[in-house]
Formats: sequence, C-alpha cells, structure tokens
Amino acid sequence: MNTRKKLIAVLPIALALLGLLGCGTSNHLQTITLSSASSTGQFEVKGIGGTLQLKATGNYSSTQTHDLTNVATYSIAADPYTGSPLPTPPQGVTLNATGLVTAVDPGVCAFVNVQSDPAAPPAWVLTGAYKVTATYQGITSQPVYVAVASAAGPGPTGACGP
Repeated sequence: MNTRKKLIAVLPIALALLGLLGCGTSNHLQTITLSSASSTGQFEVKGIGGTLQLKATGNYSSTQTHDLTNVATYSIAADPYTGSPLPTPPQGVTLNATGLVTAVDPGVCAFVNVQSDPAAPPAWVLTGAYKVTATYQGITSQPVYVAVASAAGPGPTGACGP
C-alpha cells in the first residue's frame, strides 16, 4: 500500500480518536463558594482565640465541585461600609492560609444592643464586620462578612452579640 492510501486509511481513525479525547475536557472553574460547617448564614467569631474555619468550594462547568480550602488564597479586610470602624487585620482578627479566622487582641465588639428596656431581651444589631474572600485560578468567591464578639460591649452589662 502506498503512503497516500495509508494516510487516507489512518486519517479518519485519528480524527475519531481526537474527537473522543476532546469530549468532556471543558471542565473549568466557574465560581467559588465560601461556607463554614459551624455557621448557618451568619459568620461569627466569639471570644479572644475563638475561631471560624471557612471552606472554599470550587464549582466547575461539569457540575462537579472540589474542595479548594487548602489551595485558595484568602483576603480579609475591615468592611468600610459598616457603622463602627474595626481594627485592620492582623489586629482584631487573623486569617491563615487555610481559611481559619481567629479573634485576637485587641478585642472587638461588632454588635450593639439597641433595646432600651433593660428588662427586655437584647436586640442585637451588627455594627461592623470583616469581609473575607477566597481566590483561585483568577476566580474570586462571593464575600462573606465575619462578625466578631471578643470584647465587652458598650452597654451596662458589657455583653456583646447574640
């Protein structure tokens, strides 16, 4: 068989294999979701030394998810849009490379009791929070806002937060 006939015979097989290998390879990271096993909607750290472990989950185009907690890069900052200014990390809170938020000195009370009746139950309002995001492969997660209750509150009881 001459070279041309061999090429014509092999070409369709090679194209078919290439097509099969290409199927399903468009699995790329679309979003990252930050969550916490110990938190259901509100992210909070209580007491000096208190911690909150965040989990970064990668959501891929194939509908698969992967735990990115240990490979994502985290960012934390005092949220400038809240009522009370908070200390800039690493004061008040720290955030390590695996998404662990820890309350540190100086203590922070990011809540205020707006209940004026001392006999009534407290009515806590969040007045400050830390904004945390995770980034991996150029994709940044939705922000989560972490409240901190590691110092005495402003009221007569010194309580801080729910």
